Amino acid sequence: MFSKRSIRKNFLIQLIFSSASLILIFSSILYFYIEKSIYDEKKEELIHYAHNISNYKSVFEVEDSISENFLSLSVEIIYLKKGNPEVEVYEKTQHKQTFLTLIYPFDPKNSSYLKITKNITPTKKLLNKILNYIFIINIAGFLLVIIYAVALSKMLVAPVTTLSKRLSNMNEHLMKPIKTQELPQEFEPLGETINHLIARIQNFVKYQKELFIGTAHELKTPLAVIKLKNQVTLIKKRSPEEYIEALKTTNKTIDEMNVIVSNILNIGRQEGAQLDKPQEVDVIEILKQKANDFKLLAENEGKTLHMHFEPNGFMATLQVSLLNQIIQNFLQNALKFTPKDKSVTLRSSQDDFGLLIEVIDEGCGIDESVDLFAPFKRQGNKSGVGLGLFLAKSAADALGAKISIRNRTDGVDGTVASLQLNSKLSCIIPRNS
Repeated sequence: MFSKRSIRKNFLIQLIFSSASLILIFSSILYFYIEKSIYDEKKEELIHYAHNISNYKSVFEVEDSISENFLSLSVEIIYLKKGNPEVEVYEKTQHKQTFLTLIYPFDPKNSSYLKITKNITPTKKLLNKILNYIFIINIAGFLLVIIYAVALSKMLVAPVTTLSKRLSNMNEHLMKPIKTQELPQEFEPLGETINHLIARIQNFVKYQKELFIGTAHELKTPLAVIKLKNQVTLIKKRSPEEYIEALKTTNKTIDEMNVIVSNILNIGRQEGAQLDKPQEVDVIEILKQKANDFKLLAENEGKTLHMHFEPNGFMATLQVSLLNQIIQNFLQNALKFTPKDKSVTLRSSQDDFGLLIEVIDEGCGIDESVDLFAPFKRQGNKSGVGLGLFLAKSAADALGAKISIRNRTDGVDGTVASLQLNSKLSCIIPRNS
């Protein structure tokens, strides 16, 4: 039922042990309190009798049960050496009878003392019965604690068991989000995390299928071109110049295939980079380095790269290669689609979620109805395989970041590519400007 590492087992043992200890301590305190109260009452009763005798009064009060008290009471005068305590009470058991004896000063000048003995056997039996009842109640309470602990532990692990059953019945084709509103409040973060993971798996499966289909399609087309060109060339004899032209066309097509294969290899490299050990780095410094690298490239193409970074520093624990890949893709696409004499802006700002990184261009914009993060999706008339944004999306998912691309809404044509880093594993560092 339980494994060595079972949380439920540890919970049961701790709950049962603590509850049993509490019951035992409480019962012991209760019994000793009852016993002390009864003995104090008996002691006060004997002192009351001794006080009446010393003052030559009636031993019993009018309301006392004289017959019962008289039969269980023994009074005598004894002589002791000086230095004995003024009042002494002790208990003695003899012939299965229990007696409580009081030594009380009667005539201190003559060292005479009253020795009052009372048979408290019924009281002792009553205390034994109380002890037995407490013991029985403890056993019953201990059994109830075990039942309660088992039921409580089962109730606590029920949501985890439910989640496990749902997840065990899932596969890549039948994945449904978990309804977090049906979970206890304490398990809602776990449910949300699982839903996030399910969404990532669904996207991964979806894009992987599209990647395989797209790869086959992208490679099939140039192969068909090469085959057709070779067939046409072999139909009849041709001049050396015509053969050379055919070979050039074939080499050009092979180069296009090599670009596709290289991009597919980049996907494998990126998946390996996701397993790299995260490092604590200043994201703002990385952005500045990337901006400086692309600033020269933008100037060579007759374009301008603007930079604006806030805050001055933002430490984050992440895989630097994945962040570099995303920013590099954003800047490459922005410069590719931005006409000459136009500008591209790289900026960062802080919000409630974390650090928002944006690359804003002045290009032709995008069709927002198209999933540009799917593999082999191309926008505009520019050359490219269509895997850049797919790689960027995969890297962002690995970083636990949000990525998006949308059209500008400030009246200027162009797009805004954004990456939002979560601040949970990050912190702002102050810097002197």
